[in-house]
Amino acid sequence: MAKASNLTRTDLDSSFESYLSVSSRTSNRSLRVAEKERRKSQTGDPFVLALKYFSEVEAGTPCSGNDVLERNLVLVERVGLSRGLPPEAISVMLDYAMSLRMGGVMCVRVLKFLIPATVVPQEAVVRAVSWLCVGKIAISTQVLFLRWVLTVFDMIDSKDHLRAIYGFIFSFVTEESLSPYICHLLYLLTRRESVRPFRVRKLLDLQTKMGRQPFLLLLLSLYKVFYPELVTLALPSRMRSGFKNHNSTWKVALSAVQKRNNGQVSSDISLTLGLKDKTNSRKRKFHHLELPSLSSSIQSNSSSRSRKVFPLEQLHSFPQLLDNLHCIELPSQMGSLLGSSLALCYLDYVQDDSAFLRLNFWLGHALHEEFLFCSGDGGSGSSSEALHFLNRLLSTQHFLQEGFSSTEGFLYKFLNVWDGSLLRPQILGLLSDIPVVPSSCISQLLFEPLMQLFFTSTLFFKCSVIDCLNSMLLKWLTWHSVYALEDGLDISLNSHTPMNMTLSGFMDSVMELVRFVGRLATVGLQLEGCHSLLLSFILDFYETVCDMFLKYGLPLVVMPPVGVFYPALFATDPVSVDRLGYIMYRYKKNLTSAKCQQQETKQAFHISRQTYQEFNHYLLFMVSCLWNSKMFLPGMAIEVDQELLALSKVPEPWTSFDLIHHPAFLGCALDFHHKCWPERKDIDLNSIKAGKQWDWYPEFLFSQGFQGLQQFVQSSINRRSAAGINGQRGSQPTNR
Repeated sequence: MAKASNLTRTDLDSSFESYLSVSSRTSNRSLRVAEKERRKSQTGDPFVLALKYFSEVEAGTPCSGNDVLERNLVLVERVGLSRGLPPEAISVMLDYAMSLRMGGVMCVRVLKFLIPATVVPQEAVVRAVSWLCVGKIAISTQVLFLRWVLTVFDMIDSKDHLRAIYGFIFSFVTEESLSPYICHLLYLLTRRESVRPFRVRKLLDLQTKMGRQPFLLLLLSLYKVFYPELVTLALPSRMRSGFKNHNSTWKVALSAVQKRNNGQVSSDISLTLGLKDKTNSRKRKFHHLELPSLSSSIQSNSSSRSRKVFPLEQLHSFPQLLDNLHCIELPSQMGSLLGSSLALCYLDYVQDDSAFLRLNFWLGHALHEEFLFCSGDGGSGSSSEALHFLNRLLSTQHFLQEGFSSTEGFLYKFLNVWDGSLLRPQILGLLSDIPVVPSSCISQLLFEPLMQLFFTSTLFFKCSVIDCLNSMLLKWLTWHSVYALEDGLDISLNSHTPMNMTLSGFMDSVMELVRFVGRLATVGLQLEGCHSLLLSFILDFYETVCDMFLKYGLPLVVMPPVGVFYPALFATDPVSVDRLGYIMYRYKKNLTSAKCQQQETKQAFHISRQTYQEFNHYLLFMVSCLWNSKMFLPGMAIEVDQELLALSKVPEPWTSFDLIHHPAFLGCALDFHHKCWPERKDIDLNSIKAGKQWDWYPEFLFSQGFQGLQQFVQSSINRRSAAGINGQRGSQPTNR
């Protein structure tokens, strides 16, 4: 039985092997037939035959009356403008054009329909650049070629070989007609190792010859980022965009190819190119606001395989980021970073200033094109896209905990044309992220346009502006507490902005901001009838201001104006009065601490005597009003003629704003009266001041949640003193 079983298994194995052999021969035969059919079909493909013609055509072949040339050229042109050319076709046609085999006219015509379908081979661009040294190509044609390279730069599969001929490209910077385009290309290719002293000297000589051209200044600014000691020239901190778009020749065709390919081309051409609206040529769409897909600038070719590179689009987790931290290369499309928190983590870690410059350039262009250079109704059809873009920008800035300089420059211009309603939360959110503005220009850049909008807007816009300025002040103070040096004399407020300022300059800017909000608050409360909602946002702001010394280490105390203090004190809601009590309590803590520290350490800051006088004045009036019932009496801050008070027929008007009769606490007083004398039908609130009830009443108020009022009373009022003022006068911070 076993022997029979073994024979059967052997027979099965041999038959199975023979079956596999036959199947393998059949499969190989099928593959050979399929390959033969493919080659046969390609051989008969007119497009392939046209490319073969242009690759084999000899120099000097006449083009006039050449029907074969015209037929093949029209065929390739039709494919390029409709579907785009594959990488092999780009290589063949670019070499044909730049070699001038049939003259400069054919070169210009070919460059105009050289639309890539996927990527542009790096070697084709390098060979084309090498033809520039022959000296036969006209300057206008060279300019057209450079414009084409800049347009498709993000579609070039790799940049290693282009960076290897950086010096060759730099040699063309002296050509006046080519210089703007060469500087733009160098700006995109520059790395730290590209910066050399002789190149800096050459650019400075060109600037002396040509003047302060924006494209030269931008390239010098990038050089200065890598080697500040080489570029001694003082560069403006805020430069307008010096590099223009050069894609007008290929705009429509590139957009059509991208739409046809359903966005498979991973480039940001959609960020800089858009079809004009046929009904209104001035109306723009938000084509610049589409975030490109995240893709690495290194493709899978021989040059990238020679060194270990982790593609950025394959980054899916934080452990992956930690494991490949030194193998990641930033993408050529910097706008794609806004869509990935892991990519932003990497950007924040590497602290690459050139990367921030590139990202700022892209952001500045997108914001200016879509919000400044469009007509009034330009964004009506794509407001959701603009909303998504600005929300993404806001989340990016919050993630990095700093704003972009391009966003700051855009906002200063946009505020002058903004109507106050378009994308209000997003615009005000971006505005709150701007870094510290020097006091010499903060009024012109920020205060004047905001003031015009504030005084002519609704209540809710006023509240939004106050909240925005409060967030701005909080971030300024936080930056100060983080970046201030130990000696407290010099601070640097943004690691990616050229702005450095002294502590006194920072204090001047903060002082200007606080005073500006004080003016807005005073007039705003008058315009809105001391609305409680607006008053709440204003008190939020002064809760930040009152703690600048103790909480943020800034030796500055600024008191609120009378137009804010008195409306808060006489407010009809108890929350506002309670918050005012907390603010006064914190002011006292800060002033007392500042004075003690100044006397002990003799630091080089000084709280002005006027500030102490303002605080003492407010404190004395608040205690006299709420606790001592001395309102409207001679010698007080607010005096009313006695005859006028008599005409009002208000009994005991001097008690109208104490803790019992104050409109904000009247309901609490009635509730307390009812609990003390539940059977009494007549209500006499003055009876609360007699006996133990007066000791119980403040505790009753504190139990209602008025903690700010409690802190104020406990720190500024001696409750055992009948007069109240004499007992607390010694606890006031004075500077006499």
